[in-house]
Amino acid sequence: MAYTKDEFKKLVEDIQAQSWYRNPIGFGIAKIDRGQLNKEKVLQANYPLINWNENFGSAAILLNALKIAGENVDTSKSELVCKLSDTFLTECIEAFRPYIPEAKGEDHKNVQVISTLASLPIDSGLTADDYRVVFIFEDEAPQSPETVYLKLYALSTGKAALRSLNLNGAFGQLHNCAWVGNQPIELDWLRANEIALKLSGKYPSITKVDKFPQFLDHVIPADNTRILDTNKVRMGAQLAAGTTVMPGAAYVNFNAGTEGAVMVEGRISSSAKVGKGSDVGGGASILGVLSGTDGVPVTIGDNTLLGANSCTGTSIADSCILDAGVTILPGTKISLSEKAVAALKEINPGKEISTIMKGSDFQDINGVHFRVNSQTGQTVAMRSTREVKLNADLH
Repeated sequence: MAYTKDEFKKLVEDIQAQSWYRNPIGFGIAKIDRGQLNKEKVLQANYPLINWNENFGSAAILLNALKIAGENVDTSKSELVCKLSDTFLTECIEAFRPYIPEAKGEDHKNVQVISTLASLPIDSGLTADDYRVVFIFEDEAPQSPETVYLKLYALSTGKAALRSLNLNGAFGQLHNCAWVGNQPIELDWLRANEIALKLSGKYPSITKVDKFPQFLDHVIPADNTRILDTNKVRMGAQLAAGTTVMPGAAYVNFNAGTEGAVMVEGRISSSAKVGKGSDVGGGASILGVLSGTDGVPVTIGDNTLLGANSCTGTSIADSCILDAGVTILPGTKISLSEKAVAALKEINPGKEISTIMKGSDFQDINGVHFRVNSQTGQTVAMRSTREVKLNADLH
C-alpha cells in the first residue's frame, strides 16, 4: 500500500529492480467482446487508453498486481494477456491511492482506468472475464486478438509510426464477424438463430462482414480531421490532424495513412502513406505491397497531387503532379525532353536524371509533372510549374 507519492515512487523502484521485471513496449486494459457461441473467442478489444513506450511506473504497478493475483507473469515472452480479477484491482487501487484524488481530465489516466473499473455498478452485466490486461514486450508477430488490437490502436492514435510495427499474421488472429455498428457477432451464431431472429423481426441490420472494425469505432480524431463516411477508414489507419476523407471512392486501409493535412478522395492501400499538403484525387489509387509495387511500400511526398483516377505503384517525391488517369508503376518507362532533364536537375542537384527513366527512378526526384502524350500514348515527365496547395478552410 502506498500512502504518499514518495512511497509510490519507492514501490515502483522496488518492483522494477526485481529480476523478473521488464519495461514493456506497450500495455493497456481492454474491454473485450466475446463470441456469442464460443465465449473463449475474442472478437474485439476496446482500449480506453493505451501506453506506448511511456508510463513505466504504471506498468510496474499493473504487472506486480497481476503477480500478487496469481497470474503467471512471464516477461521473457513477447506478450502477456491476463484476465482481470478483484485481487488485481484491489492491489492497483492501493498502489495508486496517492493519485486518485487528482486523477481527472488528462492527468493520471491509468489511475482513471483502474478507478472506473473498480466503481462499475454491480448491475452493469459485466464480469471480470470481460476484461484483459495486455502487455507487449517485443515487437514480434502478434499471438492474440488483444495484442493485434493494441498495435492497431498504437498506429491509429499516432503513438507508433506507420509501417513501424510487426503485423505479420494479424489477420489470422482475428475472426471474421458480422458487425452491427461497433458490435461484432459470430456468423455461426447468426446461422444458428436465423429462423427465430427473422420470424420475430429481430434480425440485425448488418453494416459489414470483416475481421477489422472501423477507425471511428475506436478512435477520436483530431478536431480538424474530417471523415465523411465512417466505413472509409479502417482501424489501424493513421490520420494526421487536418486530414479530410471524402465519401465515394476514398478509402484508407490499416497501417496506411497521412503525415499531415491531406485531402483524400482516392484509395490509400495498406502500408502506403501520404505527406502533408498532398491531394489524393477522386478515384486515385495508391497501391499496396501486394498489388503492383514490387513489394515496396509506396510513399507520396509533401504537396503532391494525384489526379483523378490515377494509379501509383511507386513512391513519388515532393511537389509532384500525376495527371488524371496516368499510371506510374515501378517499371513504367517514362520519357523526358532535354529541356525537362535540365529543369529537373536544376531543382534536384546531384540526382541522376536522363531522357528515359523507370517509374521507380523518380522516388526522390522533386517537382515532377507526369503526363501522357495524347498523340503517342507515351508517359512523359517534365518540370512541374504548378503549386499544389490545399484550401486552408477545409483542413
